[in-house]
Amino acid sequence: MKKYLLLALVLVAAAVGGFLYMAQGDTARLAPGQDVGREPLITTARREIVPTVNIADVVGWKAGEAPQPAQGLKVARFAEGLEHPRTILQLPNGDVLVAETNSPPRKISGIKDRIMGFFFAKAGAGGASPNRITLLRDADGDGRAEVKTPLLTGLHSPYGMALVGNTLYIADTDKLLAFPYNTGDTKITAAPRKIMNLPAQGPNHHWTKGLLASPDGQLLYVSVGSNSNIGENGLDLEANRANILEVNLTKGDYRIFASGLRNPVGMGWEPKTGQLWTVVNERDMLGSDLVPDYLTRVEFGGFYGWPWNYWGGYEDRRVQPERPELREYTHRPDYALGNHVAPLGLSFAQTGLGAPFTNGAFVGLHGSWNRKPAAGYKVIFVPFGADGRPNGKPIDVLSAFLNAQGDARGRPVDVTADTKGALLVTDDVGGKVWRVSR
Repeated sequence: MKKYLLLALVLVAAAVGGFLYMAQGDTARLAPGQDVGREPLITTARREIVPTVNIADVVGWKAGEAPQPAQGLKVARFAEGLEHPRTILQLPNGDVLVAETNSPPRKISGIKDRIMGFFFAKAGAGGASPNRITLLRDADGDGRAEVKTPLLTGLHSPYGMALVGNTLYIADTDKLLAFPYNTGDTKITAAPRKIMNLPAQGPNHHWTKGLLASPDGQLLYVSVGSNSNIGENGLDLEANRANILEVNLTKGDYRIFASGLRNPVGMGWEPKTGQLWTVVNERDMLGSDLVPDYLTRVEFGGFYGWPWNYWGGYEDRRVQPERPELREYTHRPDYALGNHVAPLGLSFAQTGLGAPFTNGAFVGLHGSWNRKPAAGYKVIFVPFGADGRPNGKPIDVLSAFLNAQGDARGRPVDVTADTKGALLVTDDVGGKVWRVSR
Protein backbone atom coordinates (compact mmCIF):
# COMPACT_ATOMS: atom_id res chain seq x y z
CA MET A 1 0.00 0.00 0.00
CA LYS A 2 2.82 2.43 0.89
CA LYS A 3 4.47 1.70 -2.47
CA TYR A 4 1.32 2.69 -4.37
CA LEU A 5 0.82 5.78 -2.22
CA LEU A 6 4.39 6.86 -2.94
CA LEU A 7 3.84 6.31 -6.66
CA ALA A 8 0.69 8.43 -6.54
CA LEU A 9 2.56 11.23 -4.78
CA VAL A 10 5.29 11.13 -7.41
CA LEU A 11 2.73 11.39 -10.21
CA VAL A 12 0.98 14.31 -8.52
CA ALA A 13 4.31 16.06 -8.01
CA ALA A 14 5.22 15.55 -11.65
CA ALA A 15 1.86 16.95 -12.77
CA VAL A 16 2.21 19.98 -10.49
CA GLY A 17 5.74 20.53 -11.72
CA GLY A 18 4.54 20.35 -15.31
CA PHE A 19 1.81 22.92 -14.68
CA LEU A 20 4.31 25.23 -12.96
CA TYR A 21 6.63 24.93 -15.94
CA MET A 22 3.84 25.62 -18.39
CA ALA A 23 2.83 28.66 -16.35
CA GLN A 24 6.36 30.03 -16.80
CA GLY A 25 7.51 28.28 -19.97
CA ASP A 26 10.02 29.52 -22.50
CA THR A 27 9.97 33.20 -23.47
CA ALA A 28 11.04 34.35 -26.94
CA ARG A 29 14.39 36.13 -27.13
CA LEU A 30 14.28 37.15 -30.78
CA ALA A 31 13.26 40.67 -31.64
CA PRO A 32 9.98 40.98 -33.61
CA GLY A 33 10.54 40.29 -37.28
CA GLN A 34 13.73 38.25 -36.91
CA ASP A 35 11.82 35.00 -37.48
CA VAL A 36 10.10 36.24 -40.65
CA GLY A 37 11.13 36.39 -44.29
CA ARG A 38 13.34 34.52 -46.73
CA GLU A 39 16.28 34.49 -44.28
CA PRO A 40 14.87 34.03 -40.76
CA LEU A 41 17.21 33.78 -37.80
CA ILE A 42 17.39 30.12 -36.78
CA THR A 43 18.36 29.95 -33.10
CA THR A 44 19.75 27.15 -30.98
CA ALA A 45 17.03 24.72 -29.99
CA ARG A 46 15.77 24.97 -26.40
CA ARG A 47 14.31 21.53 -25.92
CA GLU A 48 11.21 21.33 -23.73
CA ILE A 49 10.10 18.32 -21.73
CA VAL A 50 6.73 19.97 -21.08
CA PRO A 51 5.44 22.43 -23.69
CA THR A 52 5.16 26.13 -23.02
CA VAL A 53 1.46 26.95 -22.79
CA ASN A 54 0.21 30.48 -23.32
CA ILE A 55 -3.40 30.25 -24.41
CA ALA A 56 -5.48 33.38 -24.81
CA ASP A 57 -8.79 33.34 -22.95
CA VAL A 58 -11.74 33.62 -25.34
CA VAL A 59 -13.92 36.69 -24.77
CA GLY A 60 -15.56 37.14 -28.19
CA TRP A 61 -16.53 40.31 -30.02
CA LYS A 62 -18.71 42.91 -28.35
CA ALA A 63 -21.33 44.83 -30.29
CA GLY A 64 -19.62 47.26 -32.63
CA GLU A 65 -16.16 45.68 -32.24
CA ALA A 66 -14.16 44.51 -35.24
CA PRO A 67 -10.58 43.65 -36.15
CA GLN A 68 -8.25 46.48 -37.17
CA PRO A 69 -7.85 46.78 -40.96
CA ALA A 70 -4.78 48.16 -42.70
CA GLN A 71 -4.72 51.84 -43.62
CA GLY A 72 -7.01 52.53 -46.54
CA LEU A 73 -9.17 49.46 -45.88
CA LYS A 74 -12.39 48.88 -43.96
CA VAL A 75 -13.89 45.75 -42.40
CA ALA A 76 -17.51 44.70 -41.87
CA ARG A 77 -19.39 41.63 -40.67
CA PHE A 78 -20.35 39.60 -43.74
CA ALA A 79 -21.92 36.81 -41.64
CA GLU A 80 -22.15 35.93 -37.96
CA GLY A 81 -23.76 33.41 -35.65
CA LEU A 82 -21.66 30.63 -37.18
CA GLU A 83 -20.24 27.69 -35.22
CA HIS A 84 -16.52 27.14 -35.79
CA PRO A 85 -16.37 28.48 -39.36
CA ARG A 86 -13.12 27.27 -40.90
CA THR A 87 -12.65 27.03 -44.66
CA ILE A 88 -14.45 29.20 -47.17
CA LEU A 89 -15.22 28.69 -50.86
CA GLN A 90 -16.41 31.41 -53.22
CA LEU A 91 -18.82 30.04 -55.83
CA PRO A 92 -19.00 31.54 -59.35
CA ASN A 93 -22.56 32.86 -58.85
CA GLY A 94 -21.56 34.87 -55.76
CA ASP A 95 -22.73 32.39 -53.12
CA VAL A 96 -20.19 31.53 -50.42
CA LEU A 97 -19.71 28.16 -48.73
CA VAL A 98 -18.32 27.88 -45.21
CA ALA A 99 -17.28 24.66 -43.48
CA GLU A 100 -18.53 24.74 -39.88
CA THR A 101 -16.34 22.09 -38.34
CA ASN A 102 -14.14 20.98 -35.47
CA SER A 103 -11.93 18.08 -34.46
CA PRO A 104 -13.61 14.66 -34.49
CA PRO A 105 -14.08 12.84 -31.16
CA ARG A 106 -10.86 11.33 -29.84
CA LYS A 107 -10.19 8.59 -27.36
CA ILE A 108 -9.01 9.96 -24.00
CA SER A 109 -6.29 7.62 -22.80
CA GLY A 110 -4.60 9.44 -19.96
CA ILE A 111 -3.87 12.61 -18.03
CA LYS A 112 -2.01 14.13 -21.01
CA ASP A 113 -5.12 13.88 -23.18
CA ARG A 114 -7.27 15.38 -20.43
CA ILE A 115 -4.86 18.28 -19.95
CA MET A 116 -4.71 18.99 -23.68
CA GLY A 117 -8.49 18.79 -23.92
CA PHE A 118 -8.77 21.38 -21.16
CA PHE A 119 -6.38 23.75 -22.93
CA PHE A 120 -8.03 23.36 -26.34
CA ALA A 121 -11.41 24.14 -24.76
CA LYS A 122 -9.83 27.21 -23.17
CA ALA A 123 -8.66 28.31 -26.64
CA GLY A 124 -12.17 28.00 -28.05
CA ALA A 125 -11.48 24.73 -29.88
CA GLY A 126 -13.62 22.53 -27.65
CA GLY A 127 -17.06 21.11 -28.30
CA ALA A 128 -18.51 18.77 -30.87
CA SER A 129 -18.04 19.42 -34.58
CA PRO A 130 -21.09 20.95 -36.33
CA ASN A 131 -20.23 18.76 -39.36
CA ARG A 132 -21.93 20.93 -41.96
CA ILE A 133 -21.32 23.12 -44.99
CA THR A 134 -23.30 26.35 -44.77
CA LEU A 135 -24.29 28.50 -47.74
CA LEU A 136 -24.15 32.29 -47.40
CA ARG A 137 -25.86 34.55 -49.95
CA ASP A 138 -25.68 38.32 -50.34
CA ALA A 139 -28.46 38.71 -52.89
CA ASP A 140 -28.87 42.49 -52.54
CA GLY A 141 -25.14 43.19 -52.84
CA ASP A 142 -24.82 45.24 -49.65
CA GLY A 143 -21.76 43.33 -48.40
CA ARG A 144 -23.66 41.31 -45.83
CA ALA A 145 -25.15 37.82 -46.25
CA GLU A 146 -28.88 37.85 -45.55
CA VAL A 147 -29.22 34.13 -46.33
CA LYS A 148 -27.51 31.54 -44.11
CA THR A 149 -28.64 27.98 -44.68
CA PRO A 150 -27.17 24.46 -44.36
CA LEU A 151 -26.15 23.11 -47.77
CA LEU A 152 -24.77 19.79 -46.49
CA THR A 153 -25.13 18.14 -43.08
CA GLY A 154 -24.09 14.88 -41.45
CA LEU A 155 -20.45 15.11 -42.51
CA HIS A 156 -17.43 13.99 -40.48
CA SER A 157 -15.22 16.96 -39.54
CA PRO A 158 -15.24 18.42 -43.08
CA TYR A 159 -12.51 20.87 -44.03
CA GLY A 160 -11.40 21.19 -47.66
CA MET A 161 -13.86 22.17 -50.42
CA ALA A 162 -13.48 22.40 -54.20
CA LEU A 163 -15.95 22.92 -57.04
CA VAL A 164 -15.18 21.35 -60.43
CA GLY A 165 -17.96 21.84 -62.97
CA ASN A 166 -21.13 20.47 -61.41
CA THR A 167 -19.34 18.46 -58.72
CA LEU A 168 -18.64 19.72 -55.22
CA TYR A 169 -15.78 17.87 -53.52
CA ILE A 170 -15.57 17.76 -49.72
CA ALA A 171 -12.62 16.47 -47.72
CA ASP A 172 -13.89 14.92 -44.50
CA THR A 173 -11.25 14.00 -41.96
CA ASP A 174 -11.32 10.38 -43.17
CA LYS A 175 -12.53 10.42 -46.78
CA LEU A 176 -12.84 12.44 -49.97
CA LEU A 177 -16.45 12.82 -51.15
CA ALA A 178 -18.17 14.10 -54.28
CA PHE A 179 -21.66 15.66 -54.42
CA PRO A 180 -23.73 16.84 -57.38
CA TYR A 181 -24.14 20.63 -57.37
CA ASN A 182 -26.18 22.94 -59.59
CA THR A 183 -25.70 26.69 -59.63
CA GLY A 184 -28.00 28.31 -57.08
CA ASP A 185 -28.58 25.16 -55.01
CA THR A 186 -29.28 25.92 -51.36
CA LYS A 187 -29.47 22.31 -50.21
CA ILE A 188 -27.91 19.05 -51.36
CA THR A 189 -29.74 15.88 -50.39
CA ALA A 190 -28.12 13.43 -52.82
CA ALA A 191 -25.95 10.68 -51.36
CA PRO A 192 -22.21 11.32 -51.74
CA ARG A 193 -19.88 9.39 -54.00
CA LYS A 194 -16.73 8.31 -52.14
CA ILE A 195 -13.56 9.03 -54.10
CA MET A 196 -11.10 7.56 -51.59
CA ASN A 197 -10.32 7.11 -47.92
CA LEU A 198 -8.03 9.68 -46.29
CA PRO A 199 -5.54 9.01 -43.47
CA ALA A 200 -7.33 9.20 -40.12
CA GLN A 201 -5.40 6.71 -38.00
CA GLY A 202 -5.70 7.34 -34.26
CA PRO A 203 -5.04 9.67 -32.57
CA ASN A 204 -5.63 11.64 -35.82
CA HIS A 205 -3.45 14.39 -34.38
CA HIS A 206 -3.78 16.84 -37.29
CA TRP A 207 -7.32 16.17 -38.45
CA THR A 208 -7.84 18.83 -41.13
CA LYS A 209 -7.65 17.84 -44.80
CA GLY A 210 -7.18 20.79 -47.15
CA LEU A 211 -8.38 20.55 -50.75
CA LEU A 212 -7.49 22.33 -54.01
CA ALA A 213 -8.41 21.57 -57.62
CA SER A 214 -5.95 21.91 -60.47
CA PRO A 215 -6.78 24.72 -62.94
CA ASP A 216 -7.96 22.19 -65.53
CA GLY A 217 -10.11 20.31 -63.00
CA GLN A 218 -8.43 16.96 -63.68
CA LEU A 219 -6.57 16.69 -60.36
CA LEU A 220 -7.28 17.33 -56.69
CA TYR A 221 -4.61 18.10 -54.11
CA VAL A 222 -5.19 17.03 -50.50
CA SER A 223 -3.04 18.42 -47.68
CA VAL A 224 -2.63 15.91 -44.84
CA GLY A 225 -0.91 16.73 -41.55
CA SER A 226 1.20 14.40 -39.42
CA ASN A 227 -0.20 12.17 -36.70
CA SER A 228 2.23 13.51 -34.10
CA ASN A 229 4.68 16.27 -33.32
CA ILE A 230 7.88 14.50 -34.48
CA GLY A 231 6.83 10.91 -35.13
CA GLU A 232 6.84 9.97 -31.44
CA ASN A 233 3.80 7.73 -31.93
CA GLY A 234 5.71 5.58 -34.41
CA LEU A 235 6.16 6.09 -38.14
CA ASP A 236 3.77 3.22 -38.86
CA LEU A 237 0.99 5.65 -37.86
CA GLU A 238 2.23 8.22 -40.39
CA ALA A 239 1.33 6.37 -43.60
CA ASN A 240 0.35 8.94 -46.25
CA ARG A 241 0.59 11.71 -43.64
CA ALA A 242 2.72 14.89 -43.53
CA ASN A 243 2.17 14.91 -47.29
CA ILE A 244 0.28 16.54 -50.10
CA LEU A 245 -1.56 13.89 -52.09
CA GLU A 246 -2.41 14.27 -55.77
CA VAL A 247 -5.69 12.60 -56.77
CA ASN A 248 -6.30 11.83 -60.45
CA LEU A 249 -10.04 12.12 -61.00
CA THR A 250 -9.89 10.49 -64.42
CA LYS A 251 -7.89 7.42 -63.43
CA GLY A 252 -9.27 7.20 -59.91
CA ASP A 253 -5.86 6.80 -58.27
CA TYR A 254 -3.50 8.99 -56.24
CA ARG A 255 0.18 9.52 -55.50
CA ILE A 256 2.27 11.39 -52.95
CA PHE A 257 3.03 14.73 -54.61
CA ALA A 258 5.33 16.04 -51.85
CA SER A 259 6.38 14.80 -48.39
CA GLY A 260 8.02 15.88 -45.15
CA LEU A 261 5.49 18.68 -44.58
CA ARG A 262 4.54 18.45 -40.89
CA ASN A 263 1.09 20.03 -41.19
CA PRO A 264 0.29 21.62 -44.55
CA VAL A 265 -3.13 23.25 -44.59
CA GLY A 266 -4.04 26.02 -47.05
CA MET A 267 -2.94 25.68 -50.69
CA GLY A 268 -3.05 27.96 -53.71
CA TRP A 269 -1.83 28.51 -57.28
CA GLU A 270 0.57 31.41 -57.78
CA PRO A 271 -0.91 33.24 -60.79
CA LYS A 272 2.30 34.29 -62.58
CA THR A 273 4.11 30.93 -62.51
CA GLY A 274 1.20 28.54 -62.04
CA GLN A 275 3.10 26.80 -59.23
CA LEU A 276 1.47 25.13 -56.23
CA TRP A 277 2.14 26.77 -52.84
CA THR A 278 1.13 25.85 -49.31
CA VAL A 279 1.41 27.06 -45.72
CA VAL A 280 2.86 24.66 -43.14
CA ASN A 281 2.68 24.44 -39.33
CA GLU A 282 6.07 23.31 -38.04
CA ARG A 283 7.07 21.32 -34.94
CA ASP A 284 6.72 22.18 -31.25
CA MET A 285 8.70 21.95 -28.01
CA LEU A 286 11.98 23.47 -29.18
CA GLY A 287 11.24 26.79 -27.48
CA SER A 288 9.40 29.98 -28.38
CA ASP A 289 12.05 30.86 -31.00
CA LEU A 290 11.74 27.64 -33.06
CA VAL A 291 10.58 26.44 -35.53
CA PRO A 292 9.30 28.98 -38.11
CA ASP A 293 6.00 28.10 -39.74
CA TYR A 294 6.31 28.77 -43.44
CA LEU A 295 4.96 29.51 -46.90
CA THR A 296 6.57 27.53 -49.70
CA ARG A 297 6.40 26.31 -53.26
CA VAL A 298 5.51 22.64 -53.44
CA GLU A 299 7.57 20.74 -55.98
CA PHE A 300 6.64 17.29 -57.21
CA GLY A 301 8.72 14.71 -55.35
CA GLY A 302 9.99 17.35 -52.93
CA PHE A 303 10.92 16.37 -49.36
CA TYR A 304 10.68 19.17 -46.80
CA GLY A 305 12.35 17.58 -43.79
CA TRP A 306 9.77 16.34 -41.31
CA PRO A 307 10.39 14.74 -38.88
CA TRP A 308 14.19 14.48 -39.13
CA ASN A 309 15.10 18.08 -39.91
CA TYR A 310 13.66 21.55 -40.40
CA TRP A 311 14.28 24.71 -42.42
CA GLY A 312 16.29 22.95 -45.07
CA GLY A 313 18.59 20.82 -42.95
CA TYR A 314 18.72 21.71 -39.25
CA GLU A 315 18.61 18.31 -37.56
CA ASP A 316 16.06 17.53 -34.88
CA ARG A 317 18.02 15.12 -32.72
CA ARG A 318 14.93 14.15 -30.72
CA VAL A 319 13.96 11.93 -33.67
CA GLN A 320 15.46 8.45 -33.46
CA PRO A 321 17.03 6.85 -35.33
CA GLU A 322 18.68 9.88 -36.91
CA ARG A 323 18.76 10.21 -40.70
CA PRO A 324 21.55 12.71 -41.48
CA GLU A 325 21.71 11.55 -45.11
CA LEU A 326 18.30 13.12 -45.72
CA ARG A 327 19.62 16.66 -45.21
CA GLU A 328 21.09 16.57 -48.70
CA TYR A 329 17.64 16.00 -50.21
CA THR A 330 15.65 18.40 -48.04
CA HIS A 331 14.00 21.38 -49.73
CA ARG A 332 14.35 24.65 -47.90
CA PRO A 333 11.07 26.58 -47.51
CA ASP A 334 10.67 29.84 -49.40
CA TYR A 335 9.41 32.15 -46.68
CA ALA A 336 9.20 32.05 -42.87
CA LEU A 337 5.94 33.36 -41.42
CA GLY A 338 7.13 33.37 -37.79
CA ASN A 339 7.46 30.93 -34.94
CA HIS A 340 4.24 29.17 -33.86
CA VAL A 341 1.94 31.57 -35.74
CA ALA A 342 -0.20 28.62 -37.05
CA PRO A 343 -0.88 29.56 -40.69
CA LEU A 344 -4.09 27.97 -41.98
CA GLY A 345 -5.53 30.02 -44.84
CA LEU A 346 -3.77 30.86 -48.12
CA SER A 347 -5.10 32.74 -51.13
CA PHE A 348 -3.52 34.26 -54.22
CA ALA A 349 -6.95 35.49 -55.31
CA GLN A 350 -6.88 38.83 -57.08
CA THR A 351 -8.62 41.37 -54.84
CA GLY A 352 -9.64 44.96 -55.41
CA LEU A 353 -7.86 46.19 -52.29
CA GLY A 354 -5.35 48.25 -54.30
CA ALA A 355 -1.67 48.83 -53.62
CA PRO A 356 0.25 47.35 -51.86
CA PHE A 357 -2.04 44.29 -52.04
CA THR A 358 -1.82 43.68 -55.79
CA ASN A 359 0.80 40.92 -56.12
CA GLY A 360 1.28 38.36 -53.37
CA ALA A 361 -0.34 35.97 -50.95
CA PHE A 362 -2.91 36.52 -48.21
CA VAL A 363 -2.33 34.24 -45.20
CA GLY A 364 -4.56 33.65 -42.19
CA LEU A 365 -2.47 33.20 -39.02
CA HIS A 366 -4.64 31.35 -36.51
CA GLY A 367 -2.34 32.18 -33.60
CA SER A 368 -0.03 30.46 -31.15
CA TRP A 369 -0.94 28.43 -28.08
CA ASN A 370 2.64 27.58 -27.07
CA ARG A 371 4.69 30.75 -27.38
CA LYS A 372 5.48 33.68 -25.12
CA PRO A 373 4.59 36.31 -26.16
CA ALA A 374 1.68 35.21 -28.33
CA ALA A 375 2.19 35.32 -32.11
CA GLY A 376 -0.10 35.27 -35.11
CA TYR A 377 -3.77 36.13 -34.55
CA LYS A 378 -3.95 38.21 -37.73
CA VAL A 379 -4.22 38.15 -41.51
CA ILE A 380 -1.11 39.17 -43.40
CA PHE A 381 -0.13 39.87 -47.00
CA VAL A 382 3.22 38.56 -48.28
CA PRO A 383 4.38 40.67 -51.25
CA PHE A 384 5.69 38.79 -54.29
CA GLY A 385 8.09 39.96 -56.97
CA ALA A 386 7.87 39.67 -60.75
CA ASP A 387 9.51 36.23 -60.49
CA GLY A 388 6.56 34.81 -58.55
CA ARG A 389 8.56 34.61 -55.30
CA PRO A 390 8.13 36.38 -51.93
CA ASN A 391 9.82 39.77 -51.86
CA GLY A 392 9.80 41.86 -48.69
CA LYS A 393 8.32 41.88 -45.22
CA PRO A 394 4.69 40.90 -44.58
CA ILE A 395 2.00 43.55 -44.21
CA ASP A 396 -0.76 43.30 -41.63
CA VAL A 397 -4.15 43.27 -43.37
CA LEU A 398 -6.38 42.51 -40.40
CA SER A 399 -5.18 42.52 -36.78
CA ALA A 400 -6.35 43.12 -33.18
CA PHE A 401 -7.95 39.70 -32.82
CA LEU A 402 -6.33 39.85 -29.38
CA ASN A 403 -7.50 42.69 -27.16
CA ALA A 404 -5.26 44.88 -25.02
CA GLN A 405 -5.37 42.31 -22.20
CA GLY A 406 -4.23 39.52 -24.51
CA ASP A 407 -7.65 37.83 -24.64
CA ALA A 408 -8.93 36.38 -27.92
CA ARG A 409 -11.89 38.11 -29.46
CA GLY A 410 -11.46 35.84 -32.46
CA ARG A 411 -8.99 33.72 -34.44
CA PRO A 412 -8.68 34.08 -38.23
CA VAL A 413 -8.60 30.94 -40.37
CA ASP A 414 -9.24 31.04 -44.11
CA VAL A 415 -9.00 33.85 -46.66
CA THR A 416 -10.41 34.28 -50.15
CA ALA A 417 -11.60 37.01 -52.51
CA ASP A 418 -15.29 37.49 -53.18
CA THR A 419 -16.73 38.24 -56.62
CA LYS A 420 -16.42 42.00 -56.02
CA GLY A 421 -12.75 41.89 -55.06
CA ALA A 422 -13.13 42.17 -51.29
CA LEU A 423 -11.34 39.74 -48.97
CA LEU A 424 -13.43 37.31 -46.93
CA VAL A 425 -11.93 36.01 -43.66
CA THR A 426 -13.37 33.25 -41.47
CA ASP A 427 -13.09 33.65 -37.70
CA ASP A 428 -13.72 30.32 -35.97
CA VAL A 429 -13.62 31.55 -32.37
CA GLY A 430 -15.61 34.69 -33.14
CA GLY A 431 -18.15 32.72 -35.21
CA LYS A 432 -18.02 35.25 -38.04
CA VAL A 433 -16.95 35.93 -41.61
CA TRP A 434 -15.32 39.32 -42.00
CA ARG A 435 -15.30 41.28 -45.26
CA VAL A 436 -12.33 43.55 -45.95
CA SER A 437 -12.68 46.16 -48.71
CA ARG A 438 -11.28 49.53 -49.79
